[in-house]
Amino acid sequence: MNKDTAVVLFSGGQDSTTCLFWALKTFKKVYALSFSYGQKHVKEVSIAEKIAKDHHVEFHIMDSHFISEVGTSSLTDTTIEMDQEKPKDKYPNTFVPGRNLFFLSIAAVFAAEHDAMHLVTGVSQTDFSGYPDCRDSFIKSLNVTLNLAMDKQFCIDTPLMWLDKVQTWAMADDLGVFDLVKDHTLTCYNGIPGAGCGHCPSCKLRNDALHEYEAIRNKK
Repeated sequence: MNKDTAVVLFSGGQDSTTCLFWALKTFKKVYALSFSYGQKHVKEVSIAEKIAKDHHVEFHIMDSHFISEVGTSSLTDTTIEMDQEKPKDKYPNTFVPGRNLFFLSIAAVFAAEHDAMHLVTGVSQTDFSGYPDCRDSFIKSLNVTLNLAMDKQFCIDTPLMWLDKVQTWAMADDLGVFDLVKDHTLTCYNGIPGAGCGHCPSCKLRNDALHEYEAIRNKK
């Protein structure tokens, strides 16, 4: 497997876009892999495709609608009102059961077919949500499992694992894509690019951190 080739799990949002440009700086060959899984904010896929093509990155979409059929989430079921705050003692209903497990498993098969050693994902244990499939322990465990299941030596790279959102903005700035991430990505759960709707959990996290980082940036 080619250690200079990476597959980036690419949604077109803040985190995955930052990871895409980290990968472009780190590896010689990069593939962008997006997933259509029945998400209400499916516009993210077309935004991901545009960003990839504008920067000459080979782009692929995987139809993964089975994810919305086997689990329940407010991101895939229009009848469920989205949690605006994280509930006590349970995960918010924006958690899509198995999503990163499925995404990374599919990406591993894709990577094996394209001779890519590295899988790059924007999960973060420091992030607000605390989703179980964003934890470092899960990623390390799955890395071992995928290696055994495929008889390959994949490396799952998580550049944002220990960064908070302010630090993620700083990373995008260091990579020279601050304005791109700020204005042309889609992080909003309601499917509005840039600053988004402003009130869903993803927008609150993104925009609060952006304002904090811009205050730091303006002092430099």
